[in-house]
Amino acid sequence: MFTEENFKKIEELKKKYPKTNSLMLPVLWIAQEQFGWISNETMKYISELLNVHIGEVYAVATFYTMYNLKPRGKYHLQVCTNVSCMLRDSENILKKICHLKNIKLNETTEDKKFTLTEVECLGSCGSAPMMQINNDYYENLTVEKIETILNELK
Repeated sequence: MFTEENFKKIEELKKKYPKTNSLMLPVLWIAQEQFGWISNETMKYISELLNVHIGEVYAVATFYTMYNLKPRGKYHLQVCTNVSCMLRDSENILKKICHLKNIKLNETTEDKKFTLTEVECLGSCGSAPMMQINNDYYENLTVEKIETILNELK
């Protein structure tokens, strides 16, 4: 169940989105912020709340990479590997993170602190290579900068 505060947010959003299925993106985001990820049970809950088919909720939740369909670590490291980032060494940045944290892509460290994923594009081609950690962007990365960034995360 959503908190009372989140129910109020949803009621306010209903004023902005006259069609119920238009609420799906922000309601999924609210759910992820509250629960940490979007489970099948959460999708069912949202479908009932918005009176839309569960398949519609699933389609939206699985289409957008901003929704986590499984628990993530405290820090979600998303490394861009699209053309600009790839040409500027994002592959070696990924390798460095894997080595430093002893994980593979799409894995979470044993202490549940870091989850590493590869993303297609984070829209920062002019400052490639880059990665997103939770909601923060790190641009103009080098293999050397990665260790410093990861060590600063507590």
